[in-house]
Amino acid sequence: MISFTYNRTVRFSDMDAAGVVYFANVLSICHEAYEASLDASGINLKSFFTKAAVAIPIVHASVDFLAPMFCGDPLLIHVMPEQLSESKFEIAYQVIASSSQQLLAKAITKHVCIDAMTRTKIPLPEEIVQWLERL
Repeated sequence: MISFTYNRTVRFSDMDAAGVVYFANVLSICHEAYEASLDASGINLKSFFTKAAVAIPIVHASVDFLAPMFCGDPLLIHVMPEQLSESKFEIAYQVIASSSQQLLAKAITKHVCIDAMTRTKIPLPEEIVQWLERL
């Protein structure tokens, strides 16, 4: 499977009181990688995230933590999207330590495209279908 890779260093603001990445911040880091993959494929992020007529909310998210992440750790986040239906896709993420190539976490987000006014499912926009096909 072809994927997009995002480079990210763990920041102090990502940490919890125990000195490791706070669990919810792993999803935030994955979402950064998702946004970077959209941007790299030519999608205008400002218009994508502010379109009044179409919304693509996350309807499911999960993370498996395999090893701790510490402040200053360089990470690679592999973004692997897959279209599930005309209106749905999911993204599998692998969070890897750049230095050792150790798999630190795996995450999944599922997204559904809806009409923002009626909140009913609609087909994915063409730009997202193209992004899915490229990756």
